[in-house]
Amino acid sequence: MPRQVLPPDVPAAAAAAPAALLPSQLFMLFTQTAILGFGGVLPWAYLFLVERRKVLSKLEFSELLAFAQILPGPTICNLAVIVGHRNAGLVGAMTALAGMIAAPLVIVTTLGVAYRHFGDLAPVKHALAGMSAVAAGLVVAMALKMARELPRLWKNVIFAGLMFAGVGLMRWPLLAVIGVLAPLAFISFGKWTRR
Repeated sequence: MPRQVLPPDVPAAAAAAPAALLPSQLFMLFTQTAILGFGGVLPWAYLFLVERRKVLSKLEFSELLAFAQILPGPTICNLAVIVGHRNAGLVGAMTALAGMIAAPLVIVTTLGVAYRHFGDLAPVKHALAGMSAVAAGLVVAMALKMARELPRLWKNVIFAGLMFAGVGLMRWPLLAVIGVLAPLAFISFGKWTRR
């Protein structure tokens, strides 16, 4: 359901909330995110959605990202669909998703053709190795930035550690670890609150 328009007598703090984005604005926002974030989109999504456009608060971004990660499909595409739907309904969801995948589709196709011809060259191999290190660094930096906003609770650290141990160290399937830890987290943190 699209965001509701506030009546004129709403307090100033509530009125400062950003207006819902139009489908064309969603398309351009996610196209820009996809192009700039090629190979590492989440840090750019955080920058545009939270810091620049203020479409989401820091907490909303963290919650929606967590939800998008457990849905099937690419996390950033799931996030685009959620944000698009929140702003402009079904049309917003479709245009946000189209914005996220249209430009990368053209770019990847073009790069694939170029790689087929030039992929064996040493400079190309070195450039790709360097780009992967930069993308990994961006993801780590975004994770640390998001972690600063979380409440400083031992429960958060324990569940993050258990998740890392299960998936990162033990190499257990992600869905199995989430299937075990998610219910425990809900119980541990108390009732699930609805905003």
